[in-house]
Amino acid sequence: MSTTIISIETPSLGDRSYLAHDGEVAFVVDPQRDIDRVLDAAAKAGVRITHVFETHIHNDYVTGGYALAQETGAAYFVNAEDEVSFERTGIRDGDVVEVSPQMRVRAMHTPGHTFTHLSYVLEGPDPAVFSGGSLLFGSTGRPDLLGEDHTHALARHQYSSARRLATELSDDTKVMPTHGFGSFCAATSAGGDTTASTIGRERMINPVMSQDEEDFVADTLAGLDAYPAYYVHMDPANASGPSASDLSEPERADKDQLRRRLEAGEWLVDLRTRTAFAKGHVPGTFNFGLDGQFATYLGWLIPWGTPVTLLGESRDEVAEAQRELSRIGIDRPAAAATGRPEDWTNSPLAELPSADFADLAQVRHHRPVTVLDVRRVSEWRDGHIDGAVHLPIHDVVTRMDEVPEGEVWVHCASGYRASIAASLVAATGRRVVVVDDSFDGSAEAAGLPIVTDQAAASA
Repeated sequence: MSTTIISIETPSLGDRSYLAHDGEVAFVVDPQRDIDRVLDAAAKAGVRITHVFETHIHNDYVTGGYALAQETGAAYFVNAEDEVSFERTGIRDGDVVEVSPQMRVRAMHTPGHTFTHLSYVLEGPDPAVFSGGSLLFGSTGRPDLLGEDHTHALARHQYSSARRLATELSDDTKVMPTHGFGSFCAATSAGGDTTASTIGRERMINPVMSQDEEDFVADTLAGLDAYPAYYVHMDPANASGPSASDLSEPERADKDQLRRRLEAGEWLVDLRTRTAFAKGHVPGTFNFGLDGQFATYLGWLIPWGTPVTLLGESRDEVAEAQRELSRIGIDRPAAAATGRPEDWTNSPLAELPSADFADLAQVRHHRPVTVLDVRRVSEWRDGHIDGAVHLPIHDVVTRMDEVPEGEVWVHCASGYRASIAASLVAATGRRVVVVDDSFDGSAEAAGLPIVTDQAAASA
């Protein structure tokens, strides 16, 4: 019987987990903390999970590996060199685990994303490699998450590891990475919309296969941009053997409790779309829509440990947001409320005016306004509106005093990040307009002067 591999997607974090089975038993690679999804997949396939493999101590989410092993009685494989505080089965380069007569898994040491990173090769007639944060689709995992002192060494390791995979594995070997689907753990986004790949394909299209080592290292380091601030909390959480997500319903908050929480400086997060938020919201609340990378940006911006109350149109919205936050270690919302913004406050609702780049071009002819660009450094460097103020979204909270007083027009690449930033700026009392438009498609066409700033490369 051949092996079936099921991908379990986490689009909001840009990650995948995998369940592989032979019709009777299964192994899992890099499960997320909400292990109910893995258990449901196994139950639907009618298989028993006997082995769980961790490619590395993750930096972008809290693992479900330990909890899944505890729940199922599976053997839990973590690199023997990783310093962890829980019971595990240590595994090293070259070790082979016979999950079943049909499924043999061989560990390969592929450092680069971390020093102890392992890839797992499913051997047999239909081979696959679970490459974690090593070889990605058209890219590799970023080498800078362990700190600046290690980045150069890890970049060189990443080059060697990718080349080792390409040398030792056959062209028909399926490549099954954990990161690279919009994850900030990817060094670049070169994989595009690719959903599947093989060693043979990567050998043809992945820059790590065609560049020499010096060029690869230089290009990789030059392309690195900021990554979410919450990453710093993931390694210690994962090294301690985290529990499964607690997805029980949070406390329901009435108008008075919501007001008290706002006054106490807690974060009240409106989960609705930016269009709905713009039309009316509770003053002082922040818009992190569930239709984008909700957990990534909330986890990036919130002062760690600040209580979060979730405001959604339905209990399903709140439950989805709660699940997302549990994956990055924000364990329990302080409270939640559902319905419409009129149900959440006795005060008049606030509006957030929205516009497009053509409106911005027009208004600049009539009065002075501040254009606040909240895109990443790499995006700014490639082209921005002349005279704009650049404040990457991840710096808006800590550098709010750098946002000029007066009328502020906030934009990003498409509108999602702009709405987050605009809601944060508006909560300080400034007059804000959010530009809900495509920068690449509309800014220059509207007649706005676009300039590049190569000097920003060193920022």
